[in-house]
Amino acid sequence: MPDVGNMRARYRRILRFAARYIVQTWWYELVLPRFGLAGVAARGRTARLTRIAERFHALAVDLGGLMIKVGQYLSSRLDVLPPEITRELAGLQDEVPPVPFDDIRRLAEAELGMPLDRAYASFDPTPVAAASLGQAHRARLSPIDAADMGYDDAVVKVQRPGIELVVDVDLRALRRVAGWLDRVRFVSNRVDLPALVEEFATTSLEEIDYLHEAQNAERFAASFTDDPRVAAPEVVWERTTRRVLTLADVTAIKINDRAGLIAAGIDPKDVANRFAAVMFDQLFRDGYFHADPHPGNIFVTPDASGPAQAGTSPDWQLTFIDFGMMGQVPDGLRQALQQLMIAVAARDGKRLVASFRSVGFLLPTAETAELERAMTELFARFGGMGFAELAQVDEREFRRFAIEFGDVMRTLPFQLPENFLLIIRAMSLTSGMCSSLDPQFNIWDAVEPYAAQLLRSEQGNVARAFGREALSVAGTVWRLPGRLDQVVDRIEQGRLVANSPRIEQRMSRLERTAGRIVSAVVFVGLFLGGILLRVDEPVWGAILLWVSAVPLLHAVFAGAFGRRGAG
Repeated sequence: MPDVGNMRARYRRILRFAARYIVQTWWYELVLPRFGLAGVAARGRTARLTRIAERFHALAVDLGGLMIKVGQYLSSRLDVLPPEITRELAGLQDEVPPVPFDDIRRLAEAELGMPLDRAYASFDPTPVAAASLGQAHRARLSPIDAADMGYDDAVVKVQRPGIELVVDVDLRALRRVAGWLDRVRFVSNRVDLPALVEEFATTSLEEIDYLHEAQNAERFAASFTDDPRVAAPEVVWERTTRRVLTLADVTAIKINDRAGLIAAGIDPKDVANRFAAVMFDQLFRDGYFHADPHPGNIFVTPDASGPAQAGTSPDWQLTFIDFGMMGQVPDGLRQALQQLMIAVAARDGKRLVASFRSVGFLLPTAETAELERAMTELFARFGGMGFAELAQVDEREFRRFAIEFGDVMRTLPFQLPENFLLIIRAMSLTSGMCSSLDPQFNIWDAVEPYAAQLLRSEQGNVARAFGREALSVAGTVWRLPGRLDQVVDRIEQGRLVANSPRIEQRMSRLERTAGRIVSAVVFVGLFLGGILLRVDEPVWGAILLWVSAVPLLHAVFAGAFGRRGAG
């Protein structure tokens, strides 16, 4: 049991480490370049970042608690952290020395209100796994519980004694560090660190509440009730409390055990594809997902009845365990993520940037023309490549693109939206897992059919979807004259900055043709609307078709009269 003195020392040690390397980074990355010494800072950057990562790795292993989870999260942030840091932290595992069994026994018996030999028929004192927040032991249910549940093999998770105090201290230290960094404008303009820490705190506090985890397990299982691809352990509620969790023992082949999978006749490539599809379903269909899908939390369970026959259920399942870290995707965010996935599958840079804005990556005021160009170029150069193919690309090509793209990223007001920390973690672990199972795994191949499915379900009837788009465009262009007036006002007031020296000619031409454009697009919208309505509402369909003739005549003859008048 940690004492108060040790907790004070722990708190100070975390803050000292953070302060030291914040100041060091400030000196090398901000101060030296201002004095023309950017080259000096750049020469030692790789060694300096590697040293920071190595020392944090050592700190996390020594302290345990939430520091290991912080390191695991940082290792997944390939988008914002340099590879020197992510590579070093990638091997950080949540494995710590086990708590002596006498301490575990005392806590478990206090929680269950009875001796272990009464609560269980047997209880293995050697843990199956020991992590920073708790450890797991195999056990056999008592005859009464076994009769109720229909099985007797179980796994019992017991919280580490005193972990609540450790988590509280770690969160106070992280909040303090986030407050320091939030005062740096470059950081605060791009990410709300205090909000991220609070999101991390919520997840961490839920993770040490085993009643919450038990509810998560049942909710997850309910999401896949009719899906033969996925299984989850059953909760033994009679032997579950806030700090003790008893589950059915579902131990099988670890998902990253390639040799074990092959020995069981299971193709690791099939496992990679199914795992990616299941994770996509959780994120984009259900909006409720396993946020810690590392190899220790997923088993491949062969069907005991043998290989599947044609037309029958799969001959193996993905069995998820450890539901302490679960994430939820609100409906609005899920729809935005679906649009983002469709944009990626279509290699559409402009639509991808629009999706970035919908998700919340970009502030509403961000000017995105350069980012759209960068994304289009990204798809043109690297789109469709899997990790194996990317590994064959000349490193200089990556470097050239990174320099160009990095400049764009630094000039735009990016931010990390709420609810995204766990999404990034889940997708990072999923991508890494699939690539380890199948070195030729191509994330594009996994995304495209899923995106096509989303597109079909989103649009339904293609004609109606096209009609809605046309009507939407018609409404947009109908507002064009008002927008032109606003643009002209800004030009007259000298508040419009333009890149083209011929802006006045273009605006004049646009004003002359605006009326015809409005009429033409309104015609298209009314005409398509009439066609679509004619099946279900023939009267209204006919009315719209007749009315569409008015803007058509205006678009045609206004142009003719305009040219004659100009002549």
